[in-house]
Amino acid sequence: MSPHRDPTQHRSRNDRGSVAIQMALLLPALFAVMLIGVQASLYYHARSVALAAAEEGAREAAGQTGTRDSAIAVASAFLRDAGGDDVMTDTGISGTRTAATATVTVTGKTLSVIPGWRGTVTQQASMPVERITP
Repeated sequence: MSPHRDPTQHRSRNDRGSVAIQMALLLPALFAVMLIGVQASLYYHARSVALAAAEEGAREAAGQTGTRDSAIAVASAFLRDAGGDDVMTDTGISGTRTAATATVTVTGKTLSVIPGWRGTVTQQASMPVERITP
């Protein structure tokens, strides 16, 4: 008789249901890892969109004829075109323009697949204001 088990032999009665128990323990962990990965992707995407909107607004305000109000309008239009509430909710845009620097800040809440968690994104962009020098 060989010391190795014959693969055609059935498992003993003590092994019955062990795969079901293993799956019941491992599946929640697998789903948690997947949801955390999706949540991280949503956060990163919202962060990238907020930064791009802030840069667009700062670029508008930094123009020779740019204003704070036009910068906020451009950043708001960019957010709307980039997906609006499908990317971030509760968005807020603020800006300043001095003689030397234009700054736009975009804030918002990320979408969430994890119940009870809402990430906050804040991105800021600054640019030097264009001016005519003699």
